[in-house]
Amino acid sequence: MASTPIEHPTTTQTLPSKQHPIPFSIAPNGTRTQLSSILPPLIFGTATFNHQYNTDPFALDTTGLTTSALTHGIRAFDTSPYYGPSEQLLGTALSTPFVRETFPRESYLLLTKVGRIASSTFDYSAPWVRQSISNSLSRLQTSYLDLVYCHDVEFVSPAEVLTAVRELRRIRDEEGTIRYVGISGYPLDVLCEVAELVHRETGEPLDAVQSYANFTLQNQRLAGEKGIQRLKAAGVDVVPNASPLGMGLLRRQGVPVGSLGDFHPAGRELRARVRQASDFCDRHGEKLEVIAIRWALESWISTGALCGSHGDPASGVPWMRESNDDVGGAKLGVSVIGVSKPEELEKTMLVWRSILDGLEGGEDTAVRAGRWYRAWEWSRNRRVAVQILAEGVQEILGEWFDYAWESPGEGFVNDKRTQSITTPAATIIEKVNKDGAENPWLTPAASPAATPVEGDEVVEKSLPLR
Repeated sequence: MASTPIEHPTTTQTLPSKQHPIPFSIAPNGTRTQLSSILPPLIFGTATFNHQYNTDPFALDTTGLTTSALTHGIRAFDTSPYYGPSEQLLGTALSTPFVRETFPRESYLLLTKVGRIASSTFDYSAPWVRQSISNSLSRLQTSYLDLVYCHDVEFVSPAEVLTAVRELRRIRDEEGTIRYVGISGYPLDVLCEVAELVHRETGEPLDAVQSYANFTLQNQRLAGEKGIQRLKAAGVDVVPNASPLGMGLLRRQGVPVGSLGDFHPAGRELRARVRQASDFCDRHGEKLEVIAIRWALESWISTGALCGSHGDPASGVPWMRESNDDVGGAKLGVSVIGVSKPEELEKTMLVWRSILDGLEGGEDTAVRAGRWYRAWEWSRNRRVAVQILAEGVQEILGEWFDYAWESPGEGFVNDKRTQSITTPAATIIEKVNKDGAENPWLTPAASPAATPVEGDEVVEKSLPLR
């Protein structure tokens, strides 16, 4: 069996130095730097710092992962209060003396969310939005948040989303602890409808709409006129594509199972087709997740450019800075990746580096940086090979290609609606924690064993999940 081609790292490396701030300003008339001029095209997602994806997120080297991501050029981190201890772990990682000294707060962006409290508990009220922002600032140990999304908007009414967006913008304008406001979720029709509603009712479009699992080898709906084109028409500035592996569906080992059990909504038939696709990739010396990651990142750079960004890309090389001009100067589609292990991050960044090498000007950039003079040629050839296998995977998926599962599922009831309208969301969280069934996260002392086991076999996780 042929071996998987190797992505080529650099042959040069510089020493660490204090990183420059990302430019941001607000004009006297209230106009602020456009998000699409500064948001990096590669964002580190920390949904993996959670019990959904890992048995014990406290056992992960989250500090090492975050620091390594920064040294490889990543300058944006996406998190959420719903991601268990993610905000807490990320805040701790960004507060080490080395990071504080070398990567000042102004040199990277922090993205988080409001509204989703637990799997079946949502609160988009103005009081809870304010409380949630206060909590996130404390957990992340920061004085401001760069971008705040309303989390999973399909689970509440459009009117509730509008209330939350207005409160976030009030905080932005009056308190200054928020810089940009957006929404996130899964069903594209809901995301588009809400984006259009916000623009129509407030006269101001959303800064960002984050879609997940809608631009992958399995589902590419985000690319069409009912996806990014409709969002662009609603005035949305940036559309980040998250979860290129479809929440871990597109992996040789199947969906990840953390301490919260099998949470993935994909049915048995779709999972069986993905397994067949994985076997197909194996027969050609590749891993499904490697093909899925490379295809999604490389394709979205151009497909997502319609609502992309001029922000500086992560070079993928330790301590090597790279500007948007170095890779052609055009807008690049924005992607969100998540990892759990150092080797996953290293592999992802090598793939990202190779993708950048294949862009306009990549040939000259590689030579100037001291990398292999044929890196551009290798990247272009690799793109062709990945595209061939991607088309093979889509043939195997058949009728399951472009399939989207229901969100929310049938019979969903927001637990918050069963509470008195005067019940503070904090009280609901306390009740959920005491009940145990939907505990957002376990304390380190209560965490289960760090390594998932099925029978006598240790189950390894592989490459980015979300």
